Amino acid sequence: MVTQIEPLTFQYSHTIGRQETRGGNGFFHPVAVARGEGNRLYVLSRGTETPVFWPCKRVTICTVEEEYIGQFGEKVHPEEAVPSARDGAFFWPTSVALDSQGNAYVADEWLNRISVFTKDGDWIGKWGTPGAGDGEINRPSGLAFGADDNLYVVDSRNNRIQVFTKEGKFLFKWGGSGSGDGELSIPWGIDIDKNGDVYVADWRNDRMQKFASDGRFLMKFGASGQGDGEFNRCRWQFYHPAGWRGHAVQVGQGTCGAGSGDGEGSGESPGSGGA
Repeated sequence: MVTQIEPLTFQYSHTIGRQETRGGNGFFHPVAVARGEGNRLYVLSRGTETPVFWPCKRVTICTVEEEYIGQFGEKVHPEEAVPSARDGAFFWPTSVALDSQGNAYVADEWLNRISVFTKDGDWIGKWGTPGAGDGEINRPSGLAFGADDNLYVVDSRNNRIQVFTKEGKFLFKWGGSGSGDGELSIPWGIDIDKNGDVYVADWRNDRMQKFASDGRFLMKFGASGQGDGEFNRCRWQFYHPAGWRGHAVQVGQGTCGAGSGDGEGSGESPGSGGA
């Protein structure tokens, strides 16, 4: 059964941030944002591989009123972007999510790991093993915490959603490659509503899919195209808007981004590479 609601209109409020390659009160290719306690925002900048821009890959902590609080994470050089890369470093970060204690979890699709930081940005752990088996990941992208504090991870290149404890213990999975109901093709964004239902941006299938918290398929919407209700490579979730090209987070505007990221030039990955 499809639930129908009245259309929502979002009133634009203001824009936070500016292009800032080396840190401070600005962002460089922001790709995700999470809201913490009070008015805190955690904005993830994917940055670029260009050596002169340092430290462009980071999480900036600021407020809705644009007060700068701090930043954490650092850029790792391409030649050092290996599984043993130093703790707290990013190469191709994709998403940030907060657990019930306010700890920040950052996915890195190149390093195939989840890095964990305190709410103030101190590194406290990491987990993730490359592969296709249960609990293994291949290009993780979106992250979202459920009410039970379990972490839902979009395992993009394995075309599935995996659910872990926040310590990284595998719990269950769903999905599989394809275009049928409940199947996925390079999924990317994810979010969870107040009822615990899970929304997944099914990137290559140009649609959104809705699942119960245990992975049961509920519904889908969207189709390929540029008309009303159609998508061109639906990338990001609705509830945590983030700018991409504009180097700014727009308050009051949701997004489901069209097009692919920079880097590899194939147009066949929603987040590939930096500028």
